[in-house]
Amino acid sequence: MVTEPRQCPAVLIAAPASGQGKTTVTAALARLHRNQGRDVRVFKCGPDFLDPMILERASGHPVYQLDMWMVGEAESRRLLWEAAAEADLILIEGVMGLFDGTPSSADLARRFGVPVLAVIDGTAMAQTFGALALGLARYQPDLPFAGVLANRVGTVRHAQLLEGSLTEGLRWYGALSRETAIELPSRHLGLVQASELNDLDMRLDAAAAALAETCDATLPPAVTFDAPEFVAAAPLLTGVRIAVARDEAFAFIYGASLDLLRAMGAELSFFSPIHDSQLPEADSLYLPGGYPELHHLALGQNRPMLQAIRAHHAAGKPLLAECGGMLYLLNALTDVQGLRAELVGLLDGEAVMQKRLAALALQSVELPEGVLRGHTYHHSLTSTEQVPIARGISPNGGRGAEAVYRDGRMTASYVHFYFPSNPQAMAALFLP
Repeated sequence: MVTEPRQCPAVLIAAPASGQGKTTVTAALARLHRNQGRDVRVFKCGPDFLDPMILERASGHPVYQLDMWMVGEAESRRLLWEAAAEADLILIEGVMGLFDGTPSSADLARRFGVPVLAVIDGTAMAQTFGALALGLARYQPDLPFAGVLANRVGTVRHAQLLEGSLTEGLRWYGALSRETAIELPSRHLGLVQASELNDLDMRLDAAAAALAETCDATLPPAVTFDAPEFVAAAPLLTGVRIAVARDEAFAFIYGASLDLLRAMGAELSFFSPIHDSQLPEADSLYLPGGYPELHHLALGQNRPMLQAIRAHHAAGKPLLAECGGMLYLLNALTDVQGLRAELVGLLDGEAVMQKRLAALALQSVELPEGVLRGHTYHHSLTSTEQVPIARGISPNGGRGAEAVYRDGRMTASYVHFYFPSNPQAMAALFLP
């Protein structure tokens, strides 16, 4: 088995805050280098489902999470080391602001020696751009720093002003204009899903072309990634058939979680709670998160599927429902316009969508099967008389101590679990 370090050019794209356009820039860089014939691998720092969908389209490869807490240092090292074997370039999109959170994007960049490319929204800014760039570069002296890229720039003269404001040898990587044809649309949980954007490839190619006009497209210096310690997945789910919901309403699934199920021997079958009338032949059922609030009327009208899920539970078969999957199991869901739809009814209670964020936090949950890590992020409020078997704990004091409910073999929670955080616990949840 190869255990030698591997080298690959790499950069971590970060920003002073959320909303600066990190995903647009990361996707543009990925598409630019891909269009030049390079093999680009992209990672997302921290918990997120929507950004990776865009980045997968941009790069042509699956996008996995890197995180010093949820994923863990050892697993993050393995993912980077494996990517370095085939990639010509590794891009990592940061989370929130560069130094925000514990652990932060800066912590990950420092730990793996990946230089930071700071993306700064240049809207309504001139020479102050240089002060902000200098602060990001020098705030933590031991942070590897690649340079700065300006986003949402107006004119050529505007870009020149921003570039001219840089001091102390900070490198200018270029600028991306504020043209609407490049920007990626958003909704309440973040970016619109890649599958919903019919013109996504056109947008990505336009962003790549715009970036090519001003950006230095040469590869950054190579980073050395140390070999990980290999721990083979135990075949705890050999032959277990797991039905996984995946459609417009349920798409928030970590690729690493599905990889783990397969590595433990599970056979996965995908189905649509919106369009299919029955479940695949399965021993267990996984209802991940997504946007059920945008499709709750269609979900409620698909009565054969509602009955199939009730029958699955009545047969005593395992069922795991996360966030949107949990909402689907409630008696009813009401959207922000007040439209109510009756749903599966396995979890006694109702949820109502809110315009404001209800919870956002990393979560550690101690279940009878073991401790699992994940995160919560939702705009709905749920009322239920069901007594939780456990509550999540946020490692950094974030909002949310999410309840975990259980009825027989059904486990439901707002928490999106990261399955590799405890393979044995996940196997116990799905094992018939």
